[in-house]
Amino acid sequence: MEVLRLPLSASQKGKLISAGYTSIASLSSVSPSHLALDLKVSETEALEILKCVSEGSRLQSTSSSLTIVNGAQSAWDMLQEEETCVHITTSCADLDNILGGGISCKEVTEIGGVPGIEFNLQLMFRYHMITVELEARQFISIQKGPKACEVKMMQPKDFLENISYFRVCSYTEQIALTNYLDKFITEHKDVKVVIIDSITFHFRQDFDDMALRTRVLGGMALNLMKLARKFGVAVVVLNQVTTKFSDGAFHLALALGDSWSHSSTNRIILHWNGNERYAYIDKSPSLRSASAPYSVTPKGIRNSNSNKKRIKHI
Repeated sequence: MEVLRLPLSASQKGKLISAGYTSIASLSSVSPSHLALDLKVSETEALEILKCVSEGSRLQSTSSSLTIVNGAQSAWDMLQEEETCVHITTSCADLDNILGGGISCKEVTEIGGVPGIEFNLQLMFRYHMITVELEARQFISIQKGPKACEVKMMQPKDFLENISYFRVCSYTEQIALTNYLDKFITEHKDVKVVIIDSITFHFRQDFDDMALRTRVLGGMALNLMKLARKFGVAVVVLNQVTTKFSDGAFHLALALGDSWSHSSTNRIILHWNGNERYAYIDKSPSLRSASAPYSVTPKGIRNSNSNKKRIKHI
């Protein structure tokens, strides 16, 4: 159970989330004095919060006991589910090929790379969600059902109205939005892709306590995993790069540290190889490590055109 569902005041919930306590589980072994210090409240108030958490934990345990017993899934069902998994194309055949058909639904895919690469990738996904060239200004939709022969002219508005955008200004808002997505997708069942751009920014700007940051990110990653599985959506998180010292030298690496690197199902790193852009599968439980070149064109991401020179980004 999430702390947002506990019968606490909005102020108390906000303080808990800001301190990294997003679920009942994260509060299970915290003492009143420690919680009071983290929330900057009195020990009396901290004790009252923990009593409320204890009651919520008891109710959760009672209501979920049957779910635990009935939650088994056979290996055959798991295989069938994997083989019928829906993929969302990137519009680049070579990239789709190494991804097993595209970005996988029911999974969290993390993507990051050097400056200029990641920016182009975010345009790729937003462009693909629109699905057509907006400059054409009119589109044709073939209707299904009784009016299957009807041809309807569609405008950019018809596509753009189906893209929901949330502006997040702090890590607490980011955590709150992650918790809210379950309700949002329940009310908007046609959602197929959730993109977080970027997962990194606020957690690199606002945090000095690395242990707290790890705990907060871990809770958020777990929520995103549950979201992907529950609704069958593709969750894509974009990451930034940083420098990491190893083998006596500095190397570029995705941000948020080693703990975060295990938080996604698939991890794709974008990089330059000479004048070509490449996408490399760095981690995946079902895909082998492989790389594919791609190009950024006015129509979106496409197969690589090696004749094009690298464009410098200022």
